[in-house]
Amino acid sequence: MKKHLSAKTKWLIVIAVLLAGLVTIVAAVNAAHPGENLVQTVLTPFRSASSALVRQTERYYDYVFKFESLQAENEALKARIIAMEEDVRSADSLQRENERLHQLLGLTEEHEDYKLASAYIISWVDSSWKSAFTIAKGTNSGIHEGLVAITEYGQVVGLVTAAGPNWATVTTVLDSALGISATVASTGYNGVVEGALATGSQGLLRMNYLPTDSVLRNNDQVLTTGSTVYPRGLIIGYITDADFDQTGVAKYALLRPAADLDNLEQVFIITEYENQ
Repeated sequence: MKKHLSAKTKWLIVIAVLLAGLVTIVAAVNAAHPGENLVQTVLTPFRSASSALVRQTERYYDYVFKFESLQAENEALKARIIAMEEDVRSADSLQRENERLHQLLGLTEEHEDYKLASAYIISWVDSSWKSAFTIAKGTNSGIHEGLVAITEYGQVVGLVTAAGPNWATVTTVLDSALGISATVASTGYNGVVEGALATGSQGLLRMNYLPTDSVLRNNDQVLTTGSTVYPRGLIIGYITDADFDQTGVAKYALLRPAADLDNLEQVFIITEYENQ
């Protein structure tokens, strides 16, 4: 490995070499004129200083090269660690994907009419009034506006609201712009589920237009009723609270989304299904 010396080191080496040369010349002169004590007396301090400087320069030179060697070794080790960490992340990612595909197999066996396109999330748009993300597939993969995005468990994630050749925007269920016809699985009460961002309930959904006499229990499952957009039986969320709306003639329920949107990496777009 080629090593580069600093300017200071180079000057020290040059000075040491010159002084060493001077000492050699003086030694030769002394050998020719052994009686010149005055010359020896004058030059002895210079010879000592030169020898000390040479030794110091050699030590410093060795230190510089050892330091540069250790630095290069350290950088190589860092590169190896980064590569190993990347391998671990890739292995973890592949394992998670394998688990998702395993779960998806059960979903497609249950819904043989589903045709799905998998896509990874590449960016998020999340604010106090909007919840959406972009995926790395679009019309070239059969993905267009109006298609539903789900998890491998059949949980509703959102709806494709824009698409290009190799990208698409999915607006999530948390966005107040979406309205999904839904039913409470245990009782059959019907209503419309919307994102609760507009009402200040961050991270929750709101199911409106429930009957006044409806009995709602925590953790009751809420599913899609089925439409030209949403297949029947997809899981939207679970009831966490209920109350009367402002009119007093209907109830609403707050829902926890079934899909874990905070840790979402990959979604599956339903490109075709049989409307039951």
